[in-house]
Amino acid sequence: MIRILGAGVAGLCLASELRARGAEVSIQDPAGAPGQHGCSWWAGGMLAPGCEGESAPEPVVRLGATSAEWWAAHGVSVTRRGTLVIAPPRDRNELNRYARLTRGHVAVGAAEIETLEPQLAQRFPAGLYFESEAHLDPRAALAQLASGFDIGMPGEHAAIRTVDCRGLAARDALTALRGVRGEMLVLRCPSVTLTRPVRLLHPRIPLYIVPRGEGVYMLGATMIENDGRGHVSARSLLELLSAAYTIDPAFGEAEVLEIGVDARPAFEDNLPRVTVRGDQVYVNGLFRHGYLMAPVLARTAADYLLSGDKGELLRED
Repeated sequence: MIRILGAGVAGLCLASELRARGAEVSIQDPAGAPGQHGCSWWAGGMLAPGCEGESAPEPVVRLGATSAEWWAAHGVSVTRRGTLVIAPPRDRNELNRYARLTRGHVAVGAAEIETLEPQLAQRFPAGLYFESEAHLDPRAALAQLASGFDIGMPGEHAAIRTVDCRGLAARDALTALRGVRGEMLVLRCPSVTLTRPVRLLHPRIPLYIVPRGEGVYMLGATMIENDGRGHVSARSLLELLSAAYTIDPAFGEAEVLEIGVDARPAFEDNLPRVTVRGDQVYVNGLFRHGYLMAPVLARTAADYLLSGDKGELLRED
């Protein structure tokens, strides 16, 4: 029996990977099933390794390229329509900079944007299209993985190993963890018909917007170096809404369905890792790459737990 502490995206991916390999697994979380208490709930769900190359460490880009297949293999609906990156004409230099830092894209003009997302073509004459990228609905993904497990309270159970996947709560053991605050909105705007994630480049307010279906969109942008989980600031709210309005003025009439805030766990290099400390194993540090990198960490941890293999993202303390 392998006991997993934490029912966020890291714990659920590891539990699913281990069970798929024939291991007996239990999941323990005092908060119970996934919900708004966890940072995994407040996520974009973008499986976009090419786009992440702008700022992410190289292993995130390379290893994250396999994640869409992992999610699909575990019964999660994955939408494969790529990512469109755009910038206002006045910020064309931002688009050029982004193109230099990333790979896996093709440059598109107004005609191609008209085909991809007709509502954007008149305002954005140039962009980058990452055709191979994908996205998923994080809450549906969590529910799909959790449905196979009875998530219980912590307690004494016979276990061969325990794996700590508690996110920021694991700072009692992983003192190098820090919190990175993220803020997001969920809007309903049926008059906007985006069909794929769109990233708006801006020197100060980069924004991503992800369609959830039926006129619902998730908007996110902020990364603030603190672990506060309080209410969204007025400035962040104004910036998110202003950036959405820049993408399409129709968002000015949108309904605000949710405002979410949470803190994501990260190490100093923003690279997730599996940490082995004696008999204890920790899976943590997903930063802003939770749904992209959780399958990678799950495979790394499973390889070690079941075969003793030490992968690229495994560290021994």
